[in-house]
Amino acid sequence: MLIRKFKINESGLNRFFGPLEAKIMDILWNDVEMTIKDVQLVLDKEKMTNFNTVMTVMNRLVDKGILQKRADGRSSLFKPVQSRVEFLSEQSKEMTNELMDEFGNVVVSHMLDALEDVDDDLVAKLEQKIKELKKDM
Repeated sequence: MLIRKFKINESGLNRFFGPLEAKIMDILWNDVEMTIKDVQLVLDKEKMTNFNTVMTVMNRLVDKGILQKRADGRSSLFKPVQSRVEFLSEQSKEMTNELMDEFGNVVVSHMLDALEDVDDDLVAKLEQKIKELKKDM
């Protein structure tokens, strides 16, 4: 699943989602499955949120392929299609590929410049990847 609207001026999940979507995803990534009412009760601890609004947003996240929905008696249970780690990994990989396609070597140069205070493990991984790429040439 690809999130088309990446908001560069936001932070965290708000880069990919609207404010309420981000809060809902954060809640659902910390639980197994929840009903709309369960999510609303968690949201209400911070700020009162209308049930219908939560229902609309959660159903839109289902339509976007981000949440799964299954019937459980008279209610529905919702859970994320991917874990938070899987989602962020997929989105960052897709963004990186798009940046590479559009800007090429400039992106690599800027990423390397950003590595000033990087840990030794990452440097070792980069060196290994470069060796692998050289072998394939």
